[in-house]
Amino acid sequence: MVGWGIKARSTRKKVVLELGGNAGVIVCADASIDHALKSILQGAFGNAGQSCISVQRVFVHDSIADMFTNQIVKLAKSISVGDPSNPRTVVGPMIDEQAARKIESWIREATEGGARVLCGGNRTGAVLEPTVLAEVTPEMKVSCQEVFAPVLTIDRFSDFKDAVERVNTSSYGLQAGVFTNSASDMFYAYRELEVGGVIINDASSFRVDHMPYGGIKESGIGREGVRYAIEEMTEMKLLALNLS
Repeated sequence: MVGWGIKARSTRKKVVLELGGNAGVIVCADASIDHALKSILQGAFGNAGQSCISVQRVFVHDSIADMFTNQIVKLAKSISVGDPSNPRTVVGPMIDEQAARKIESWIREATEGGARVLCGGNRTGAVLEPTVLAEVTPEMKVSCQEVFAPVLTIDRFSDFKDAVERVNTSSYGLQAGVFTNSASDMFYAYRELEVGGVIINDASSFRVDHMPYGGIKESGIGREGVRYAIEEMTEMKLLALNLS
C-alpha cells in the first residue's frame, strides 16, 4: 500500500517498485529431495523469513508428500532459535514484537479455520519459532497475505498444471521456485507462472544482484539489477538523420 501510494503521488517521475510477495515453490516427484529440502529450509527460515522472496507456500507431489513433509518438519524442529548474538542461532527475532504478535494471530486464525501446526507456532517476545502449517486454505492470511516471518505452509498436488495454477492464486507475483528434472515442466512453469522470476531447482529466495529482479501484480513494477535499474530510469532519445 505504501509503495503504490508513493507511485500515485509521483506524477510524471519514473518509479520502480519492488514490493511484497508470498512466494510459492513446487516440488515434483523427480526432484532431488535432499537439495529441495535444504534450499526450502533456508529460503523459508533464513533471516527469520523476513524477505520479500522468502519461501511461504510449498506444493509437493503426492508421491513424495508424506516423506517430504516429515523431513521438513524434522529439520525445522532442529533449527537453533533465539539470541542473534549466539553464533549457533539460525532464526533470531523479527523486526519487533508487534510484527511477531501479528503473525502469531494469523497462525491462530488458520488453526481455528482447520489448519494444523506441524511444528513451531510459539512466540517469545519478538522471536517466532520456525513454523510449518498443513491443511491451509487459500483465503487464510498465512497463505494469501505476505507473512514475512518464519512460517511455511505445505500442501500436495497430483497434476503439475494444477500446482502452477495454485501458485498463481495470489495477488502477488515476485518469484517462484520449481524443483524438477523435466524440461517440459521447466518451460511450462516459465510460460505460465505469473511472477517476475522463475527459479528452477532452487528456492524462490535465490537472487544475485545483476539479475533483472522484480515482480508483477501487487509485487510491483520495473526491475532492479544494475543494468536493468539503469534502463528503468533512462529516458530513451531518438536521433533521426536525413543527410540527403
